[in-house]
Amino acid sequence: MSRTGSTDIMVRKLISKLEAQEKPIWNAVAEMLDVPSRKRSYVNLYKINKYSKKDDVVLIPGKVLGIGTLDHPVTVVALDFSSNAKNKIEQSGGKILSFYKAIEEIKDFKNVRLMKK
Repeated sequence: MSRTGSTDIMVRKLISKLEAQEKPIWNAVAEMLDVPSRKRSYVNLYKINKYSKKDDVVLIPGKVLGIGTLDHPVTVVALDFSSNAKNKIEQSGGKILSFYKAIEEIKDFKNVRLMKK
């Protein structure tokens, strides 16, 4: 059986846009997204809180779930968010971005963290 990637056309377009960027971190994210949806990462807020600092940018190649709390503002870039996670990120003073906006807005990669399971 041959390996298949994502069948969602929007995710496939996102993957090709990420691969067109010149930064290795975007290529890594594209590679992590190019799997079936059941194999994508999901990260809870307590893990983001534990491994990030104030004003970090956290890249999640999958879904952010709302278990836990955030005690500092961070910018979270992910493919999908639970509604509880969105509320908690915004309540902590953080920001939510899609990968398309992140490609345009993130120019300095000093405080960017890539998280997966």
